[in-house]
Amino acid sequence: MAFIKWIYRVAFLVFTLSALLAGYLYYSVTEPVGVGSVETIEVNKGDTFYQLGNVLSKKGLIEYPILTRVVSKLHPEWVPKVGQYAIKPEMNLLDIMALFDSGQSIFYSITLLEGKTTQDYLLAMQAKGNISMTLLGLSNKEIAEALDLKVSHPEGQFFSNTYRYHEGDTDVSILKHSHSLMLSTLEELWEEKVADLPYKSSYEALTMASIIEKETGVAEERNLIARVFISRLEKGMRLQTDPTVIYGLGERFTGNLTRKGLKDSSPYNTYRVYGLPPTPIANVGREAIEAALNPGKTRALYFVAKGDGTHAFSNTLIEHNRAVRKYQFKRREDYRSTPDPTE
Repeated sequence: MAFIKWIYRVAFLVFTLSALLAGYLYYSVTEPVGVGSVETIEVNKGDTFYQLGNVLSKKGLIEYPILTRVVSKLHPEWVPKVGQYAIKPEMNLLDIMALFDSGQSIFYSITLLEGKTTQDYLLAMQAKGNISMTLLGLSNKEIAEALDLKVSHPEGQFFSNTYRYHEGDTDVSILKHSHSLMLSTLEELWEEKVADLPYKSSYEALTMASIIEKETGVAEERNLIARVFISRLEKGMRLQTDPTVIYGLGERFTGNLTRKGLKDSSPYNTYRVYGLPPTPIANVGREAIEAALNPGKTRALYFVAKGDGTHAFSNTLIEHNRAVRKYQFKRREDYRSTPDPTE
């Protein structure tokens, strides 16, 4: 009888201790970590949950690393995914390990601006400091090949937009996403274009959009400038637009477009050659493409920067020369060819 009582006591003790342990474990994995602010935890390739438990313990998020093994037993299907993760104060260990398994790591963002070149985009990505750069120093042809573009020149192939990426993503992955968005946008807008435009392909429309993008940042002027250039093409006139010349000069452009520059033999010199330049001269957003494919209504064949970011439009060369004398020969002290970004 005494032995049976002893067995019951031992069993009760084991049950009690097990219940206490289970209660402690439940409390430990479900109690919020209670950090004062968001903590960033990085999961590297090959990290196990136990290794991450050591990281969490060192940061004071959990008391014992072995707790992650307990959770792993409950959810053997969970596998930590590479990335940086934001641990919030209200999260508990179950939440944290579920987050590691989800792959919903921290996103960063980069804005690829309208009117910028592909090289500008690469420099902007490099400046972020957390994008893996593989295209810097490559020629335009090499960049096009690395991105599997259908054209040999990458300019204009990327849609100006804000993109999200993870720590360590490559410039290639970001630009491929941007290119895909450009293709879909251009295809959509090409189907909606007005009739009788002087473009042989959507690529030529994209080239026109890049010129419009470089000529003005004023939304209400895009369609008018598009119509001016389209009218010039239809009449067999040269486009005579400075941004194409500047693009053709490349590193030779020092900030001022000189008479020598205007005589340059580049195929981008629209003061010497007829028609559109061979490629776009910048990357663009949706608005510039829309303008190129849906131009406004004006009889103007000329325009000149007024110095406040807008332009004066003229129907005849005589009117244009008068506007040039007014706005270019006597420039105001605060002259600028583009709008003030602070306005």
